[in-house]
Formats: sequence, structure tokens, C-alpha cells
Amino acid sequence: MVRLLIRRRLDVFQRAPLSVRNAMAVIIAATTVSVLVGGVLITMVDSEEFPSLGRGLWWALQTVTTVGYGDVTPENTAGRLVAALFLLEAISFVTIVTAVITSSFVERARQQRIADSQTSDTVAAEKLTAQLSEMTSRLEQIQRTLDSRGSADATLR
Repeated sequence: MVRLLIRRRLDVFQRAPLSVRNAMAVIIAATTVSVLVGGVLITMVDSEEFPSLGRGLWWALQTVTTVGYGDVTPENTAGRLVAALFLLEAISFVTIVTAVITSSFVERARQQRIADSQTSDTVAAEKLTAQLSEMTSRLEQIQRTLDSRGSADATLR
């Protein structure tokens, strides 16, 4: 369910206009979900060291943000195992979400450059076509002038 929520948020982000605000919302949502899941899980597994949900959430927040003050750490083996798995999962999860967002920014910038380049090429082609048309008209005018002078010269001879 949590992954579905994040997946939906990422889908909305990818369809919505690109903005730093939307990107931050996705990153904050991913971090918040990781902290909540980790805090609840560590409180359930190591209730001696984490007797309250608040203490578990504090540990999870330190862990997911990689601050790690060390004031709260799991002591029993099960708690340490959960902590190791949570650390790897949470950091990976937030990193992957951030990478997806970054690649979205890069891809949209690339597409914009391509669109700008195509627009520029179209404008340049239209300008060149107009110049060629003008040159053709001038050449035709010169040809008519030469033809009419050639006829006048022939009449004089």
C-alpha cells in the first residue's frame, strides 16, 4: 500500500508540469513514509530500547537522513537486523526516488532543447526559402530586363 501511494505520487509528478515544488513533495513523501515504517517496525521489534513510538520515529529520522547522532540505537540482535535492513532500504528508496526525479528533469530539459532546435531549424528554413524566393524574383526581373534590351538592340540593327 505504501509503495502504491508513492507510485501514484510519482505518476502524478511525471504527468504534472515539472516543478521543484512537485519534486520536493515526492521526496518528502518518500522520506516520511520511510521514517514512519521504520519507526513503527523498530518499536515493535526492540521495545526495550524503543519503548515509545516517538523514540522509534526519532531513530528512524536520524537513520533515513544519515545523521545518526547515536543517542538511540538498537541493542538486541533482532533490532540491529531490522536497523540494518531499514538503513539499506530507506536510503536506497529515497535515493531511487531522487534519481527518478532527477532523470525526469534531465529528460524534460532534453526534450525542450530538441523542440527548441526543431523550431529554430523551421524558422531558419522558412527564412532561407523566403530569401531564395526573393532572389528568384530578382533574377526573373533581370532576365526580363535583359530580354527586353536584347529585343530593342535587335530592332536597332
